[in-house]
Amino acid sequence: MAKILYVEDNEMNRDMLSRRLTRRGYDIIMAFDGQAGLDMMRNDSPDIVLMDMGLPILDGWEATIQAKADDSINSIPIIALTAHALESDKQKALECGADDFDTKPVDFKRLLEKIEALLS
Repeated sequence: MAKILYVEDNEMNRDMLSRRLTRRGYDIIMAFDGQAGLDMMRNDSPDIVLMDMGLPILDGWEATIQAKADDSINSIPIIALTAHALESDKQKALECGADDFDTKPVDFKRLLEKIEALLS
């Protein structure tokens, strides 16, 4: 099954979503800030990234921009996750290079559909 890098600083969010994805058969690796997420994208070759936008050290917006500018990892799909549900937030995420966007709290069924679409 696919390897998902989940970049999230909130422990409760990490725990809840990672368990649900693991039960679905995904291999989950986690980073707690944007810089660690970039490092793991380069070193651990995930198949897809779930990127929280409000991260410490390097926020998800900038981490996504840097990932898409790096030829060694720019083909890895990124789904931006944020509690900001405005259309302008979705547009900003897509302009940063995210392949898709979803809001928190996560609608698991909808997120799963997005993950599966990007992996196929």
